[in-house]
Amino acid sequence: MSQARTNARKAAVQALYQWQMTGQSLIEIERQFLEEERLKDAQKSYFNELFHGVPKSLELIDLTLGEFVDRPVDMIDPVERAILRIGVYELINRLDMPYRVVLNESINLAKYFGADGSHKYVNGILDKVAQQKRTVEIKNKSQGASVKAQGDR
Repeated sequence: MSQARTNARKAAVQALYQWQMTGQSLIEIERQFLEEERLKDAQKSYFNELFHGVPKSLELIDLTLGEFVDRPVDMIDPVERAILRIGVYELINRLDMPYRVVLNESINLAKYFGADGSHKYVNGILDKVAQQKRTVEIKNKSQGASVKAQGDR
């Protein structure tokens, strides 16, 4: 995964956090990020996709999260909530991206921004979402592993 895309995710977490906490318009927050050059090392097109895509798909994302979290989505720590929303968005909308990449990137974001141990919470939730939303991909991976194991005999 490219560093520019990772940086786009980091910026998207910060921008979504700001949006969640302040209710400012997406355009205003994006303008601030551009003015402050916070997207300098980020893939801007991917930042845009995440930052505008998550609010656009918020109902579906929060409905999906609601099936797997232990409290109302609005009660999840705002940093973790932003990370989880990005992860769910990617699991649903970016089928070109392996689910393991989505999980690893989300775990790293939680380690970077979240409280101690929040990466475990993020991993647990997104793993369950992946099991539901990426069943074919996961099944093919495990079948591929068992075929390889049989070939190794």
